[in-house]
Amino acid sequence: NELQPTNIHTDIENTLTLLGYKLREKNIIIKKIFAENLPEIPLYVGELNQVWTNIIDNANYALEKDGELTIETSLENKNMIVKIIDNGAGIPPDILSRIFDPFFTTKKVGQGTGIGLDLVNRIIKHHNGTIKVNSKPGRTEFAVCIPVTQTSKI
Repeated sequence: NELQPTNIHTDIENTLTLLGYKLREKNIIIKKIFAENLPEIPLYVGELNQVWTNIIDNANYALEKDGELTIETSLENKNMIVKIIDNGAGIPPDILSRIFDPFFTTKKVGQGTGIGLDLVNRIIKHHNGTIKVNSKPGRTEFAVCIPVTQTSKI
């Protein structure tokens, strides 16, 4: 539970490997647009890997067979930006404001607990970051913004 310098691209690649069987099962096309200038960043690596796992797993759930998942990274004003974009059906506007609520899920009984995005939100706040979601049919984007410089929280 300490800040450790990490290569975010390696962490995302590891997450994709972990979820690979699910993505291959639906023949999901993965596009990676990784920034070349992204430095190693001190992060709570285990926590942040849960963020990538939850968001990518949710995107996979939302995608139809042969869907597309795009992961973009960039460096903007001393912030690391990671965008995870899918071309699924989108999140209906009437529930968009509730997706980070504890125990809220759109998944069928036994398929989702409703704690994934609540956990994602808490982890990103622990990193002094923000998460924004934009969604319409054919494009849902989760944009995670985390400062490159972190201070340890005890």
